Amino acid sequence: MPLKGTLTLPGDKSISHRTVMLAALSDQRSKVNNLSNGKDVKSTISCLKNCGIDIEYSTGSYFVNGGRFKQPITDLDCGNSGTTMRLLIGLLAGQGIDANFIGDKSLSNRPMERIIDPLKKMGLNIKSNKTMPPIHISKSKLKGIDYVMPIASAQLKSSILLAALGAKSNTTIKENIVSRDHTEIMLKNIGVNLYRKSGSIFVEPCNKFLPQNISVPADPSTAAFFIGAAVLSPRSKLLITNLLLNETRIGFLRALEKMGCSFNYRNIRNVSGEKIGDLEVRYHKLFGIEINKSDIPSIIDEIPILALIASQAEGTTIVSGAEELRVKESDRLEAICRNLKAIGINVIEKSDGFIIKGGSKIQSGDVQTFDDHRIAMTFHIASVISGKEIKLDNAECVNISFPAFFKTIENIIR
Repeated sequence: MPLKGTLTLPGDKSISHRTVMLAALSDQRSKVNNLSNGKDVKSTISCLKNCGIDIEYSTGSYFVNGGRFKQPITDLDCGNSGTTMRLLIGLLAGQGIDANFIGDKSLSNRPMERIIDPLKKMGLNIKSNKTMPPIHISKSKLKGIDYVMPIASAQLKSSILLAALGAKSNTTIKENIVSRDHTEIMLKNIGVNLYRKSGSIFVEPCNKFLPQNISVPADPSTAAFFIGAAVLSPRSKLLITNLLLNETRIGFLRALEKMGCSFNYRNIRNVSGEKIGDLEVRYHKLFGIEINKSDIPSIIDEIPILALIASQAEGTTIVSGAEELRVKESDRLEAICRNLKAIGINVIEKSDGFIIKGGSKIQSGDVQTFDDHRIAMTFHIASVISGKEIKLDNAECVNISFPAFFKTIENIIR
């Protein structure tokens, strides 16, 4: 069945996290529209409230009255959100806050060594459960560092940048592969002296911050599921409005263009340093491609839906350099491959990716989501495009990023 209509999707999850965190730094009132309504961002809001930040919701907007962090009297529960935990640890370290961070079962098994190491080098007193949550930080005198990123990770980079705001000297971060850059863009917007030169980011300490008055653009990682359904369904035509088109976030669109897609971009504009526009999507015949390590940072969240798309393309798709997927909300490489096999797809799992022979016919089957929202959404799309019954063991996990997912896809099926 074709998918047709116009979609206006919730705000980008990455920008939403960062928006409320950075608004909390300003002693002036910030207004935020179209904030992500998923559980992950709600975890960030809850943690900030527990640190004394006044955040109100009224008539579709969030209002943040920040500037005064307090010592939390309870654990900061980050739920399922690695972004919440990793970024808040950096933010609160820079603000001289003592705090204890906890998470759900999944988050409690996700490694935090990547942020612990540089933050310790900055002088932070930080304790963990063998590099995993719960994590405790104590008020510490921080110093700036020169740090070479061992992996391409926006969460790691952002944690250091946020801690650097409260350091006694400047910080330099060198990236070999550029990861999503929303934190850098937003820090400059609120008055931080930050610039990039020759592959490095330079940031100065700061204690005075401008407020924000923004509308968060639509999340391209959420849009990917609807885009994938449309390009695989004959006679489909979708228009996705106000979509974030940041160059570090559109690896999925570039991959589909290599596979044979062509998109119509409309109303392109720059809003507060972010590229935004409307995207028209139609059905296309697709071909297999290769995705390697340098491609992964800009497509990391879309690999599950890309795998499904590859299964319906002509030829073979090879994904490599994606070992980071083994430490996401689930071991996504295992989850992708196990569940593709469960619905009849020809896939070979590798330590850092997979090989998919396209043209497989999707069959009915039972899917183990591993409580991972992106796995659940991917395999519901498999059901939509095939008409086969595919049962999810936990459909409710989509609430982590997009509670209205099922209703939204139902409304555009024609």
